[in-house]
Amino acid sequence: MKHFLLACLFPMALTAETMQQLTEQLGKTVLYSDVALSPDRTHVAWVQSTAATTSKQTHVRGTSGNATAMLVKIPTTGERTDFDPTWSPDSKTLAVFSSAGDKEQRQLWTVNADGSDPKEITNLKGYAARPRWSHNGKQIAFLFVEGAGGGGPLMAAPTATGVIDTAIHNQRIAVLDIAMGQLRQVSPVNLHIYDYDWSPDDKTFVATAASGPGDNNWWIAQIYTIDIAKGNATSIYKPSLQLAVPRWSPDGKSIAFIEGLMSDEGFHGGDLFTISAAGHSLTNRTRGRKSSASSLFWLASDRILFTEYVGGGSAISELTLADNSVRTIWKGAEHLHAFGNFPNFAVSRDGKFAAAERSTFETPPEMWAGPIGDWHQLTSNNSGIRASWGKAENLEWTNDSFNIQGWLLSPAKVESGQKYPIVVLIHGGPSSAEVPEWPASFGMPRAIIAALSSRGYYVLMPNPRGSYGQGEEFTRANVKDFGAGDLRDILAGVDAAIKKYPVDPARLGVTGWSYGGYMTMWTVTQTNRFRGAVAGAGVGNWQSYYGQNLIDQWMIPFFGASVYDDPAVYEKSSPIHYIKKVKTPTLVIVGERDAECPSSQSYEFWHALKTLGVPTQLIVYPGEGHLFIKPANQADRMDQTVAWFDKYLK
Repeated sequence: MKHFLLACLFPMALTAETMQQLTEQLGKTVLYSDVALSPDRTHVAWVQSTAATTSKQTHVRGTSGNATAMLVKIPTTGERTDFDPTWSPDSKTLAVFSSAGDKEQRQLWTVNADGSDPKEITNLKGYAARPRWSHNGKQIAFLFVEGAGGGGPLMAAPTATGVIDTAIHNQRIAVLDIAMGQLRQVSPVNLHIYDYDWSPDDKTFVATAASGPGDNNWWIAQIYTIDIAKGNATSIYKPSLQLAVPRWSPDGKSIAFIEGLMSDEGFHGGDLFTISAAGHSLTNRTRGRKSSASSLFWLASDRILFTEYVGGGSAISELTLADNSVRTIWKGAEHLHAFGNFPNFAVSRDGKFAAAERSTFETPPEMWAGPIGDWHQLTSNNSGIRASWGKAENLEWTNDSFNIQGWLLSPAKVESGQKYPIVVLIHGGPSSAEVPEWPASFGMPRAIIAALSSRGYYVLMPNPRGSYGQGEEFTRANVKDFGAGDLRDILAGVDAAIKKYPVDPARLGVTGWSYGGYMTMWTVTQTNRFRGAVAGAGVGNWQSYYGQNLIDQWMIPFFGASVYDDPAVYEKSSPIHYIKKVKTPTLVIVGERDAECPSSQSYEFWHALKTLGVPTQLIVYPGEGHLFIKPANQADRMDQTVAWFDKYLK
């Protein structure tokens, strides 16, 4: 009934479906994640779910023929959630974490290549993730927080009472001897491990690590080698920026990794480096390249395969170490990356064959496999789903000597002689990028673009300075300048859209989540061009934020110093400093237990607007963190956002 009343209050001749129908449609979309390809390329595994449920189950399928994907049959009495499937070196066994039924505790299971004969091989108490087989297939390592939770700062922060900071639960590397069933933690107790890799002889780990607390100190992690027998950790590299994806060379003499300005753990981008295992001969292999490396595979002594953001898309490229030459094997307007958050890409042992979850703005996700760039489709679970929104176009413009790129999604139906409102969706990060993918993700609010387009809006998704995809210089271009230059880039993009498309310049909206929420707050304090705004999980006051959030280490590379050493650089980019200029009606949304962008920031901004008489509303979703988990809250957030824009832009 609510959706019917909204449709009557805000009639839209161009509406493709009601909001409820759209939510149901997107909610039925089958999603694929944690893609794992067997070393011999014969089988691929993935975790399958739908956008509207929390159940996630592992499926396995052969990479050739027309066989149906098999559900991995882990015994359960209710809903189950699987994580991180990984193949044994001989490609005969799949290991996967699963929390079955009403158990929140995940355990490690093994199954045959066809998904049969499940065996529970651990009895863990604590958080566990990222299992990886030793090269000899006799051991499985994984990250483990004994007796405590984990999952990173996207998750809802635990309630903190009593004496604070007395207990730090570091994430360590645990190694399971499969035959003996013995588990031992091999990394030092004082280090929190973020990512790791087995050496070719299975005697050493390379890891990115820092002292705890782990959620905060990823931004100051160093590269360590860890002697598995002795448990000794030796730092071999202390970077100036952030590190990701440390991987051994096949001969064990060198290590490759990504270093760059990264604002979020698990969302990687930067240059590709190599260094000797002893910490010498550091080499930037992609210096000056107009892209951002996102994941890598060291396949042969002279060959590294890597994925990268290029403009507003992805590429798969091959680096030849002898001369640092790079050959692009595949490039497209899609989002492909391995490791980190939401991985959807994997390669075979020889690096010539790949499996991927592929989608675009108009094409729903399915699993594909085959020689890189010559994939064939493996699944068709979403074959009956059609986009009820408009088409996306690449939009490019210039500003302040920068070439800026973005994506523009048109309304579902555009009639000649009509002009339409436009909403600017600003991505989080800022070290991130808008890349085409099917807009069915509710947790981080991607589905909103489908909802707005279906209801007759243009949606502009810019990649301003600070984004991935144009090299490190571009990513670092907003350091000590949050909001200023990137807003100029965005406004220039709005003008470019108005010039080229039937956009009504009097009906502009702006929204975003995380850094995009901050940019929304910042935008309405700098210009009155926008008639409506929705700020999600934003930051209104960088000075107070520094003392409230649980990940303050991320701020130093961007602001140059702590707020206590240079408060002025924080103040100049704080929306609250310019709050009396706001005229734009602004809806403020946040999760109650957001560790990255605390709800207190949203409250402060909303309170100021309310005091000044600016139309506003604050919605705090109970129990949610930075990543919304509950489907009902995800759907309601989308409904509330669209209703706000309907009210002020129609």
